[in-house]
Amino acid sequence: MKVKRKIIEIDEERCDGCGQCVPACAEGAIEIVDGKARLVAEKFCDGLGACLGECPNDALRIVEREVEEFDEEAVEEHLKSQEGASREQKATLACGCPSAQVQSFSTLTACAQANEPATHRPAAASALSHWPVQIRLVPPTAPFLKGADLLVVADCTPVAYPRFHEDFLEGKVVMVGCPKFDETEPYIQKFADIFRVAGIRSVTVVVMEVPCCQGLPMIVQKGMETAGVKVPLQKVVIGTRGQILETRQLVA
Repeated sequence: MKVKRKIIEIDEERCDGCGQCVPACAEGAIEIVDGKARLVAEKFCDGLGACLGECPNDALRIVEREVEEFDEEAVEEHLKSQEGASREQKATLACGCPSAQVQSFSTLTACAQANEPATHRPAAASALSHWPVQIRLVPPTAPFLKGADLLVVADCTPVAYPRFHEDFLEGKVVMVGCPKFDETEPYIQKFADIFRVAGIRSVTVVVMEVPCCQGLPMIVQKGMETAGVKVPLQKVVIGTRGQILETRQLVA
């Protein structure tokens, strides 16, 4: 039954999928879906607005309109079902921890680096330009993805290759994951969403020589095909001793 009452409304243009609103909702009425906060069901939202103060982008507001009645019993069942979710899923979708907060970093010029105090100066400058970096945590609408040259890497490669920042990361936006331990379909959908909205200019996929890594380029390519776009795609294979074994253009 629908009644006129207060309920949360989410502005998708403002929402960047940071997830901070999710734990603030005691009823579990909000989830991150495809990089955006979504109202799971009208009957789960009590309209009190506990989530409002947690949004850094003012993407949430309370409106009054015809919606389903708030259902406490349905909320209890919903919360019980959420308890059965894995800890990993909760961390990815609903924790609001700092790892899910989208950040862009400014990089120092060579001159600025030279003028840094010696006590503050790292042995080698980081080329990382943003956060987060995990494939599962990067929302497709993240500002740093717009018009980016994308670097998708199997998570062992930065450990194996000693000049990773200088040779691969400089000037690129990086996304890290493991094709062996992570699920394939969510990865494909994530890349499809990114290719649809971000205007990616090029993609470099860096994997290890081991067989379990070889699915990552195919996942990225499948995401591209699902989105119906064609972007230059290069594959680089790193040996377990840290050498480049192969560089191949998969999509021109």
